[in-house]
Amino acid sequence: QVQLVESGGGLVQPGGSLRLSCAASGRTFGSYVVGWFRQAPGKEREFVGSIINWNGGSTYYAEFVKGRFTISRDNAKNMAYLQMNSLKPEDTSVYYCAAKRGAQVRDVDAYAYWGQGTQVTVSS
Repeated sequence: QVQLVESGGGLVQPGGSLRLSCAASGRTFGSYVVGWFRQAPGKEREFVGSIINWNGGSTYYAEFVKGRFTISRDNAKNMAYLQMNSLKPEDTSVYYCAAKRGAQVRDVDAYAYWGQGTQVTVSS
């Protein structure tokens, strides 16, 4: 129903900022909750945050990123974003955009659609 492509990853110094984008194809992007996840080598994929289907709607974050990361969306452009500030080396991971219908949840298995991921490396 929807296809997702992440972009904006790269190398950033500790304490720096990075903005990831999620471009969606499809006619019903505004019907989907968008979630952001990350997965480091040898570790399970973990929840970063999510946003309800409408512009300016409620967001939900993992405790370890709350206050540093901000999720937003622009349904007219079929885009969602993850603004990351005060980055730490432990934030290094592949970041994924995902989508689902229904309520915002943390469970990776609840998200039916996934992008290919974009690498974020935090290092001096």
